Amino acid sequence: MNDPLGDFDFRGKKTAIVSLGCARNTVDSQVFLREARRRGAVICPPEDARVVMINTCGFTREAKEESLGVIAEWLDHKKKRKVENVLVLGCLAQRYRKDIREGYKDIDVVGGLVQEADGRDLGGSPVLLTPRHYAYLKISEGCDNRCAYCAIPLIKGRSKSRSEAEIIAEAVRLERCGVRELNIVGQDITLYGCDGRTLRPGLPLVGLVEKILRATSIPWIRLMYLHPQRVGEDVMDLLGRQKRLCPYVDLPLQHINDRILKHMGRPTTRRDIVRLISGLRKKVASLALRTTFIVGFPGETKKEFRELLEFVRETRFDKLGAFMFSREEGTRAYACRGQVPQKEKQRRYHDLMEMQKGISLSLLEKKIGMTTQVLVEETTRDRRMYLARTPWDAPEVDGLMYLTSSRKLEPGQIVECRITDAFEYDLAGETL
Repeated sequence: MNDPLGDFDFRGKKTAIVSLGCARNTVDSQVFLREARRRGAVICPPEDARVVMINTCGFTREAKEESLGVIAEWLDHKKKRKVENVLVLGCLAQRYRKDIREGYKDIDVVGGLVQEADGRDLGGSPVLLTPRHYAYLKISEGCDNRCAYCAIPLIKGRSKSRSEAEIIAEAVRLERCGVRELNIVGQDITLYGCDGRTLRPGLPLVGLVEKILRATSIPWIRLMYLHPQRVGEDVMDLLGRQKRLCPYVDLPLQHINDRILKHMGRPTTRRDIVRLISGLRKKVASLALRTTFIVGFPGETKKEFRELLEFVRETRFDKLGAFMFSREEGTRAYACRGQVPQKEKQRRYHDLMEMQKGISLSLLEKKIGMTTQVLVEETTRDRRMYLARTPWDAPEVDGLMYLTSSRKLEPGQIVECRITDAFEYDLAGETL
């Protein structure tokens, strides 16, 4: 496709981006800003902008509704002359370009996705939408998995890996900018380096991560979005032996019932999953295990949902997120029989998350009295304590540490603390 920003003239214009969706979208938003800056834009916060780019998400019905609401809000600002131009970019624009153009006549540019190679290695200082001390590093785009419910391959195509040299150069630049935590992301990072080849999944990822570790001294590096089918001994060994890798595994499982997994297009069984979790917990000391599940997949019976609940109760995940099944046009699951009513999906979602709330509190209470490193995020408004994160907590999606200290701390500092209290998803502690 053509350049998603088209031939829009940014010269001298105050420009901002509103980034919706996941961490991968955050990376793309940073690329859009860097390209706008290269074309002469003056980067600023949205409240000061005359040009606003909206990087949309189109992953689920809720995400699409949020994106459309934000578009309508900024077009209203344009109507009131609070902004001059609105550019709509990203997944929703890629997937529904024609509909958006026809439905929203006042949009100046309906673009799409960041191009496979452009924008990611522009040189110079990066533009970060995250706090300065942490960043996301996207190593691949698209996905080769053909899960029955997921529209990502329809939007972004097959998995495409960035070059090692480009990734490592970006990691080095981010460290020079003060990044202390590097979160390696992609739709499925276990596919890295396997584009159209028969390499053993996981092996190129291990080599890449080892090169990043050698090229930088970033103290915290986190691997996110590991497909359970392709987490082998090599990946587990890497996590177990490299102390700068956070003891954290984001392992989206989606379900545990074998019949549902098969209909989802997930080539794993309950037995595979149980064996994998056992292996990870043996290999990686103090592991924090995060997962996601989908409730209300077409045909999911009450008995199969109870099996999922029981599995969660037995396995005791440190972190857990859930989605209600979203019917996405073009996916195999869209026309499946046995669609679960929305109210029943909501009930199952509530039951699952209520169970996880109790599990999370129980696991965090067991950490009281332990010592751990934490990364300082910011000072609270009353300046009586600091917000921080442990290595067991990824930014934006996991919990926080409410930290007291007798000395002044700065964002980005990594300090030792003792855990003094626990809440449903967060911890409290004091520096040593």
